[in-house]
Amino acid sequence: MSVGRRRLKLLGVLMMVNFFIYLIVEVSKSDSQDKNAKGQIIVPRGKFWKKPTPSKAYWNKEQRKLDQLYNPILALLANMTVEENLALNASLLNSCDADSAVPSEVKDFGNLPERYKDFLSYMRCKNYSLVIDQPHKCNNKPFLLLAIKSLTPHFDRRQAIRESWGKEINVGDLTVVRVFLLGETPPEDYFPDLSDIVKYESETHKDVLLWDYRDTFFNLTLKEVLFLKWVSTSCADVQFIFKGDDDVFVNTHQILDYLKSLSVEKAKDLFIGDVIKDAGPHRDKKLKYYIPETIYEGSYPPYAGGGGFLYSGKLALRLYNVTDQVILYPIDDVYTGMCLKKLGLAPEKHKGFKTFDIDEKQKKNICSYTNLMLVHSRNPQEMIKIWSQLQDPHLNC
Repeated sequence: MSVGRRRLKLLGVLMMVNFFIYLIVEVSKSDSQDKNAKGQIIVPRGKFWKKPTPSKAYWNKEQRKLDQLYNPILALLANMTVEENLALNASLLNSCDADSAVPSEVKDFGNLPERYKDFLSYMRCKNYSLVIDQPHKCNNKPFLLLAIKSLTPHFDRRQAIRESWGKEINVGDLTVVRVFLLGETPPEDYFPDLSDIVKYESETHKDVLLWDYRDTFFNLTLKEVLFLKWVSTSCADVQFIFKGDDDVFVNTHQILDYLKSLSVEKAKDLFIGDVIKDAGPHRDKKLKYYIPETIYEGSYPPYAGGGGFLYSGKLALRLYNVTDQVILYPIDDVYTGMCLKKLGLAPEKHKGFKTFDIDEKQKKNICSYTNLMLVHSRNPQEMIKIWSQLQDPHLNC
């Protein structure tokens, strides 16, 4: 029997199995169906099968194409495996050439701000090299990895973090290590050339990861994917990861206490933060998070605010694997929520994450920080001050 006939036979068997499962489920549900006053089952008058209405927004259309590429049934009908189907459409998955089709496929492309044109033209590209690496950072299988998103000029923030909540420490048999995540800040973005200083900083502290992509707001999603790739290759045995911005204060000891209290089952799929639900794209052009209707339609899945979140190392590996199945989106924390949804998971809200700060009257009370994991935002001086006060052995809260 030919390969094609065997695949068609397998498809037929799968369809029959699904049909019988459907019948069993429907029969089992029949007693709980809605009934009228005479005890008769109410039969819906509308159509059961409804053809989905294709979205006209560019991101949605591209994501639908990707979903079809990873669909094993469609691949089988085309007499291919999923891997063969993906190989045939490799250009849809990871091309670093400007996509010449975008201007004709995105309505009013010419009127979009330049940052959208740039993002859409290169949204398939994920191949960027590490200019500065820390290949030995996780040699001792750390318990907690602190991964902090930063920009090249933010030397003061990085140093404040090193001297406060981001210290690399050993607590008993638990090791905490740190990396800063950077991209290039080229002269055309009006940044001075700081490459020599960053190189010296890396040689001194051995905690800088620098990729050769352009470090912009929309490319924070790219930073997320490249970091997950680095974890999968250079830090695959890490137990937990905190990932956040360089303008937050983190109570690292509170995080460690929380992680030590987790059951094995809870720890496996851990992903906690300040979760935002029932949200959607902002349509106000004046806002930083503005997304045109021609780019995205629909609501967002639950996602943790990008100021910082905490998740398991095992989940990080799964997240990286699924990034191939989710088109890059210009807002990084929303994109992470999309990847979690693709895995059948959702982030869990934790009251210890205050990405929108605490009450003004509580800010100067050091006891307000003892039970928190994260507060946004704090400048370098405030980070060091709060950390020093929390370390006071005579602190009585």
